[in-house]
Amino acid sequence: MTQDQLADRYRGYIGCLNGQDWDNLGNFVHEHVRYNGEHIGLSGYHAMLEGDFRAIPDLFFDIQLLICEPPRVASRLQFNCTPKGELFGLPVNGRKVQFAENVFYEFLDEKIENVWSVIDKAAIEAQLRIMRPV
Repeated sequence: MTQDQLADRYRGYIGCLNGQDWDNLGNFVHEHVRYNGEHIGLSGYHAMLEGDFRAIPDLFFDIQLLICEPPRVASRLQFNCTPKGELFGLPVNGRKVQFAENVFYEFLDEKIENVWSVIDKAAIEAQLRIMRPV
């Protein structure tokens, strides 16, 4: 794939996530996908995403930065959401929070085979400190 094709493919994947179009997830994610070094497979990846949307009903993946160098993608995703309970072990409990995820993908056969994700948990912690009642 060219850089432009890879960027379009990635945007299609993000559209799939935002639409919760789980029937088409396998069109974007490899059957043997690895997440942060662990083989979770397509079914595990699907389950992880469904769990994310259950915990965060207003979850929306907003691409802030996208760099493509086939077969890899680097992206900074921005989130502005209201988790129902805990988020990454933090007691958000229905408060609106903003945070970013820096994520790298590696594609094989036009599908995501490897994902490396780092979430800005410190941004959430800082917001929770500010929101704490005095």
